[in-house]
Amino acid sequence: MHRPLYLLGFGYLAICGVVVLRHRAGPSDAPPPAPGPVAASFGGSAWEWFAAIKPYCNAVEVELAQRQHPAPSTLDGQGFSAACYALGGKIDLARAVIDRLAARDRYQAAGIVFNVARPGAAAGDDRSAGPIMELVVDYIPNHYMALYHAGMSEYALGQPALARTHLKAFLSYYHENDGWTRNARDVLARLR
Repeated sequence: MHRPLYLLGFGYLAICGVVVLRHRAGPSDAPPPAPGPVAASFGGSAWEWFAAIKPYCNAVEVELAQRQHPAPSTLDGQGFSAACYALGGKIDLARAVIDRLAARDRYQAAGIVFNVARPGAAAGDDRSAGPIMELVVDYIPNHYMALYHAGMSEYALGQPALARTHLKAFLSYYHENDGWTRNARDVLARLR
């Protein structure tokens, strides 16, 4: 009486074993795995893209955010993309974005980077803004405000030779008798 039940049980185990083995091996004509997530394109203006992504323009999230939500391919879009990388401290990635543009357009993208970073520098955060301003100066060598902020950053960071170079260049382009000029002259006097 137990013999038919044993045979039924062994038959059930055999079927289960075959199903498991086939599942592990997978069919040989299976399609390749689906590609990873596809970046969503942004349908708005470059400014709208930047306003949406700006909270993610930090050292931890900037690369992933831009990979998942790339900037518009316009000149402004690429300028804001570079600015976002720069705010996140990824100066090399910002430079790479600008360098992919036509040579005649690079200064405009660098100008966007400056406009985005300037409020922090004007508020007195020259240490953080310094590397960004140096990036701007690389593309716009006569940008007097970028020269000023780069020089002040280098002074604050104990880089007297670079500070001297940038502040002297600032004074050669900027001739107003105001606080910017006085500060640059004061720092240059301290560096002598």
